[in-house]
Amino acid sequence: MNKEVIATVNAPGAVGPYVQAVKAGGTVYCSGQLGIDPATGKLKEGVEEQAHQSMKNLGAVLKEAGSCYDCIVKTTIFLTDVNDFAAVNQVYKSYFGEAYPARSCVQVAKLPLGGLVEIECIAGLCE
Repeated sequence: MNKEVIATVNAPGAVGPYVQAVKAGGTVYCSGQLGIDPATGKLKEGVEEQAHQSMKNLGAVLKEAGSCYDCIVKTTIFLTDVNDFAAVNQVYKSYFGEAYPARSCVQVAKLPLGGLVEIECIAGLCE
């Protein structure tokens, strides 16, 4: 299998021993993105702003890999408070047309750096 590490300065670097994404066999596997502003290295304020930044970070990684939001087939959203589900849904859906990807959303006890939301995805390559 041919495996390519994807890295871009337009999204925050990894906060552990992992990469932003891996491209293999025509598929892009994106690591979870927190709502960190890559320009400042700091988390955005509030769950909605963090959700927007998480999606922007995913978009930057996908672009570097030759993919985009329309090519996402599966996402997973991690929330520290499931009561934020509706607010994050509003942000999330603004990045897609009518063809939403498959998705899971779970509440977790804690996220790195005190994040409120983290989003990961699997995508195909854009043609």
